[in-house]
Amino acid sequence: MTVVMGDDGLARCSWGSSDEEYRRYHDEEWGVPLHGDRPLFEKLSLEGFQAGLSWITILRRRPAFREVFHGFELERVAAMTAAEAEALMDDARIIRNRAKIEATISNARIALELTAGSPGALDELMWSFAPVDRPRPMEIPAVTAESTAMSTALRRLGFRFVGPTTMYALMQSAGMVDDHDPQCFRAASTSS
Repeated sequence: MTVVMGDDGLARCSWGSSDEEYRRYHDEEWGVPLHGDRPLFEKLSLEGFQAGLSWITILRRRPAFREVFHGFELERVAAMTAAEAEALMDDARIIRNRAKIEATISNARIALELTAGSPGALDELMWSFAPVDRPRPMEIPAVTAESTAMSTALRRLGFRFVGPTTMYALMQSAGMVDDHDPQCFRAASTSS
């Protein structure tokens, strides 16, 4: 990875300087520990929609995703009907991929079942795969043993669009791993 010096005098990961929304996301969200069943379900869903696309595409459409998926509230997404899912295929503000839309609803039902009577169970499950005392890598991997194990565990529960590469991207964005370039101002503010 390389860093780019911003006009604000801060060195940041090069990918985080290419677009204003990427910059905001890099500076404020990426790599910040994220907890809670609803926020992690949202991250899981958006990472699933991102598969095969660029993350900036998802970021720019995130407000619409939040709107059509009811703020990613598990109960509301789990209650979505086939007709509602079909209507989303006509909404150009989101990624109109039937399999991903249906997976989001199905995943909400699984997450709701997992957390019924046990709030925090999705958070606990996902964070159980975060590596302990992992040094910042010199080369950023696409898949790790931990992301593969997370993918396997989620698939066993019935989750979809949770492949090892997608789960590693989630681990990065949710702060389970710190993959900021060592020279990035964000890396300097976190322990490696």
